[in-house]
Amino acid sequence: MTVNEKLKLLREKMRENGVHAYIVPSTDPHLNEYVPDHYKARAWISGFTGSAGTVVVTFDKAILWTDGRYYIQAARQIKDSEFELYKMEKGIPNYIEFIEQNLSEGQGVGFDGRVMPCADVLKMKKKFDEKGISIKSDIDLISQIWTEDRPSIPMENLFIHDLAFAGRSVKEKLDQVLEQMEKNKADYYIVSALDSIAWLLNLRGNDVSYIPVFISYLLVSKSSVTLFIDQTKITDEVKAYLEENNILVKGYEEIFQELEGISAEHSVLVDNKKNSYAIYSAIKNGRIVSKDDIIAKLKAVKNPVEIENIKKTYVKDGVAMVNFLYWLDTNIGKNEITELDVAEKLLEFRKEQEHCLGASFDTIAGYNANAAMMHYMATPENHAVLKPEGFLLVDSGGQYLSGTTDITRTMVLGDITEEQRRDFTLVLKSNIAIATAVFLEGSTGKSLDALARQPLWKYHINYKCGTGHGIGFCLSVHEGPHGFGVDVPLEPGMLLTIEPGVYKENRYGIRTENTVVVVKDKYDEDSGQFYRFEMLCYCPIDIRAIDVSLLDQHEIDWINDYHKDVYNVLSPYLGEEQKNWLKKMTAEIGG
Repeated sequence: MTVNEKLKLLREKMRENGVHAYIVPSTDPHLNEYVPDHYKARAWISGFTGSAGTVVVTFDKAILWTDGRYYIQAARQIKDSEFELYKMEKGIPNYIEFIEQNLSEGQGVGFDGRVMPCADVLKMKKKFDEKGISIKSDIDLISQIWTEDRPSIPMENLFIHDLAFAGRSVKEKLDQVLEQMEKNKADYYIVSALDSIAWLLNLRGNDVSYIPVFISYLLVSKSSVTLFIDQTKITDEVKAYLEENNILVKGYEEIFQELEGISAEHSVLVDNKKNSYAIYSAIKNGRIVSKDDIIAKLKAVKNPVEIENIKKTYVKDGVAMVNFLYWLDTNIGKNEITELDVAEKLLEFRKEQEHCLGASFDTIAGYNANAAMMHYMATPENHAVLKPEGFLLVDSGGQYLSGTTDITRTMVLGDITEEQRRDFTLVLKSNIAIATAVFLEGSTGKSLDALARQPLWKYHINYKCGTGHGIGFCLSVHEGPHGFGVDVPLEPGMLLTIEPGVYKENRYGIRTENTVVVVKDKYDEDSGQFYRFEMLCYCPIDIRAIDVSLLDQHEIDWINDYHKDVYNVLSPYLGEEQKNWLKKMTAEIGG
């Protein structure tokens, strides 16, 4: 079916169910960043395959909202359909405002509450109640029309994440959770976020692409911990492990009955941003305590074992990256290489490394103009062949039992313009500015964000995305609650990426990304405790694209010192040819 044919079917179902607008989000029942194919309803109905976006369909309009990462991609993918693109920018109504403006009193909006974020629905209800717009949260119209070729729900087995990697036992982690529950006066704590469940139980799975988690719910009380899951996924080994750790197991759908059974004298801690509206609605009697997810904060601060593991993992990842970059540099212009080949070859090198499970996200390999789309994805139908000219941007990461990695390098493939050289250097200056920051305890990522943007702002250049994000440990490559765009205080043990960029539509994109960990710096009796960032990534930054005249001595010294570390750390694990290549790529700059 074409997109417009799907819209016609959806509208027929809307009429049958008495709703005048229907919402299709990008999410699944666990609000995952990477959604299993079965739940990719928004992509199916709209044709837009980016990871973020919301669709609203009325009887005379079909609107897609997405953010700055996807404007170019979305416009291309919906151009032959009825869909209109609404950019998520100031002055443009969001999807809730659009519905409020386009529906009248007595009309209704529908959606599947199992895949709608609770926070969004509560905000919606407040607005719609005032205008007399009704809400039907239990109608899954997509399932009624997506009946052919729909992928099945994943059913992969669980496996134990060894204590040698995790660093803390289930009991130790559970004690932390119970302590926080006590502080929040919560008798129960419902966990829908799959990475939080995997972290607490020291278990991993294969239900979601790129993130080793398993579809389930978890309910924690002062006296018990219950895992709600399809029990066919549990091997004998995992069953014995769960029994050993006093984890009860019930069927996946039983969570709703369990929540309904919580009595009025008990309280339930719910993070409205991490639970679906269906989960929230199932708590009929219990008193809801709306708080941020307890586990999110706990797992964001990596323990000493995790930090030691991730340091070793970035060495392995650096070896894979150098082997890949050497292959690229010595084959460009000699053999045909496509963007698809780049992703395939890089994964091949990563899988040679110990404990590698695969990629931590879809590799972004963008050649020249394609790299201007921040989250571009090459496909068999749409990809570029590399030529010995311009830039190739490669944003990639590995998922290892010993940690999760994320790194971006922009490589020179041949001749580049002076403008490209300038922009590459400005991006590098931006990266260095925040990587070398010293900041006071209590500082947030948001308060540091402008440090990365200032070198670009001086040239009236901006990037429409975040400067960096937190990273999980053998979990999600994008992990909160911290990051450079949010007001969450940074603490020692938190991992962050630093990834400023320049994106010029239909021309080129440049990004340099490293991962760092927050560590303690000096303590001053008058000012207090200071923090800084410690570098984790080891991978050369292409010195062939640097305009040294734009750098100050501090920046030149940082680059030279960094490259000295890259060579010294990685060279013992490289072949002779790769080692010689790396020596040239890490040569001192600045005379």
